[in-house]
Amino acid sequence: MLQVESLTVAYGAIEVLHALNLSVARGEAVAILGPNGAGKTTLLRTIAGFLRPRSGQVQLEGRSLANIPAEALVRLGIGQVMEGRQLFGPLSVAENLRLGAYARYTRGTRGQIETDLERVYSLFPRLRERHRQRSDTLSGGEQMMLAIGRAVMCRPRLLLLDEPSVGLAPQVVVSIFDALRALRDEGMTLLLVEQNPEV
Repeated sequence: MLQVESLTVAYGAIEVLHALNLSVARGEAVAILGPNGAGKTTLLRTIAGFLRPRSGQVQLEGRSLANIPAEALVRLGIGQVMEGRQLFGPLSVAENLRLGAYARYTRGTRGQIETDLERVYSLFPRLRERHRQRSDTLSGGEQMMLAIGRAVMCRPRLLLLDEPSVGLAPQVVVSIFDALRALRDEGMTLLLVEQNPEV
């Protein structure tokens, strides 16, 4: 599904990724492990279209992602849970989740979006309990659940996750990874970066 070939990415004169190769098959969950500063987030940001490589290429199902704007990649089936979660703080849980479906929202898709909202609530029951609550008042674990749920609302074929366990209690990490395992079992392809190999 995802092919990264000879990818080199730099910030100015500082090269962060050096001719990196990576392949992720459809329905597979792949983790990239490494310490801070190893280039994990840079890789995800390049795949998601936020950074342009110096050389090499990224392909999704044989299609080059070069010169495709980041917002268009959502329509191609790439969802992302970014570092820092990037939630809309003053908005409620339900509003944040519905915003995840913005790229597919038309009059004819309202029913599908409500079905997808129920799917997210079944993955993360705590979000259903908090659906009217402002997202900036949630705990860190609840915010991560919301960030993942919002990404799932765009119905991605490939979900990129940037350190979904960082700063969370072990029990919360278990529930989040149970949900990710369920998504993978449903056929979603996952690429995640982590510092913690035990996770």
